[in-house]
Amino acid sequence: MFIQTEATPNPATLKFIPGRVVTDGGPMEFSSPEAATRSPLAEKLFEVPGITGVFYGSDFITVTKAGGEWQQLKPAILGAIMEHYMSGAPLLADGAAPSDSDLDDAGEFFDEADAETVDMIKDLIETRVRPAVANDGGDITFRGFKDGIVYLNMKGACSGCPSSTATLQHGIQNLLKHFVPDVVEVRPM
Repeated sequence: MFIQTEATPNPATLKFIPGRVVTDGGPMEFSSPEAATRSPLAEKLFEVPGITGVFYGSDFITVTKAGGEWQQLKPAILGAIMEHYMSGAPLLADGAAPSDSDLDDAGEFFDEADAETVDMIKDLIETRVRPAVANDGGDITFRGFKDGIVYLNMKGACSGCPSSTATLQHGIQNLLKHFVPDVVEVRPM
């Protein structure tokens, strides 16, 4: 098995591509060892000293570190990923939710009168923004819309990335304002 690695715009996050589907149920983020208990692979990755986050995309895994050098951390991370796939173990423990999307949908907020605007915003995020963000090892989801402000949640490599503010304000905000005149600003949540 050959696992590729790619740098992300976030220097604290590295993207690992195992050459197979990681999750087909939607993206998942684990921001603590406690949250990782639903995934044996995430649990193993959190055992590597300095690891603070694990994110599963459709065909990649991003790992975020608090300290240490990637040169020292990569062998243990690659070993954990390879061991997981070679063992044939499931990605998630029995009974675990297949993705974070149910949790994301539950926390949405917007006025029912803005439903048509929100549908346009969600469509643009889904078709134009998420594919680009996934390419960088992360994900972005709609959280809410109020008083012309779109609230988004950034995950994976995008969470805590030094360039995420620029991405939000210059890229995503400009795109949404262009296609949806009701949008005045985009903010992270």
